[in-house]
Amino acid sequence: GFGREPQEIARFGAALHEVERQQQEIFWKVSLFTPAIGILTQWNVVVLLGYGGWLVTQDRLPLGTGLVVFAGLLTQFATQVANLTNITNSVQQSLSGARRVFEILDTPIDIETPPQPVRLPRARGQLRLENVSFAYDAAGPAVLHEIQLTVEPGQCVALLGATGAGKSTLLSLISRFHDVTQGQVAVDGHDVRSLHLDDLRRNIGWVFQESFLFSNTIAANIAYGHPQASLAQIERAARLACAHDFIMETPDGYDTVLGEGGMNLSGGQRQRLAIARALLVDPAILLLDDPSAAIDPETEHEILIALKQAMRGRTTLIVAHRLSTLRHADLVLVLEQGRIVQRGTHAELREVSGPYRDMALAQAERLFL
Repeated sequence: GFGREPQEIARFGAALHEVERQQQEIFWKVSLFTPAIGILTQWNVVVLLGYGGWLVTQDRLPLGTGLVVFAGLLTQFATQVANLTNITNSVQQSLSGARRVFEILDTPIDIETPPQPVRLPRARGQLRLENVSFAYDAAGPAVLHEIQLTVEPGQCVALLGATGAGKSTLLSLISRFHDVTQGQVAVDGHDVRSLHLDDLRRNIGWVFQESFLFSNTIAANIAYGHPQASLAQIERAARLACAHDFIMETPDGYDTVLGEGGMNLSGGQRQRLAIARALLVDPAILLLDDPSAAIDPETEHEILIALKQAMRGRTTLIVAHRLSTLRHADLVLVLEQGRIVQRGTHAELREVSGPYRDMALAQAERLFL
């Protein structure tokens, strides 16, 4: 996401090349000593029989206990020397792992910018899915079946369905993480396959169910998709995401360094930083993959406030399962086994028999338990 694939691939590739170079250097240096270590180990016997025997003849070492102790010391020494050879095996295993990683990096990329792409610096945000079907494997079952959907700029569409219904897959097709098997996904009337990938993904902001934060400053994490952003721009995005207040309570504010994955923040705080990250790139389209699923009701209220700010004036598709989110959508789609089985507003769907009404009643009952 955020159009950062080339930079991340280059950074990761450079790190792997450096690791491989250092491991090869260690391997060759250790290999020079391996024969010497083997010979040195065998010299224990020579030393034991030669030097030990000479000490016995000179009455400087008792034949019984003295020679046994001497032999034991030599054995311990030989064991430690022999352990050095294990380094070679470890290095070889590491090199094998590095080769496998490079094989993955060298895998041909299926999703690429076309030779003569349509440029779209700033999208209006209209989305259209025409008869879209998709399967991860050409020989496997379809995950989505004949999806028809039009979303006008600024509208909010909520996706509801059980695990495996195809909600996240539908979002991934809009960003062109995969290409449709059948049909067309269009942004502002342009098939996403005709657009430059950088333009497409810069116009889309993603917030995942579990958003990853890097071991870096809060400001750098928010600015991930827009590294040139000023502190004023970063702070504005944080305010829109209702994150500014808790950021200022951290030891160094926006310069506070986070633990890996944001481990020193709560789930709600991590999600608000993820929302701020998406808002900083000012996307025309916002894709929210169940951002409030793994948080408690109190934190959910804070996230909902941030989401309302984020969705204002943007085309939004949100995967959601809670009425508190669904009731604010302009359109709700209920998916079952990759098909749209219900569509309408919250008010319309709760009045008709079907999966949406069943879900709404179940949540209402839990509130009174």
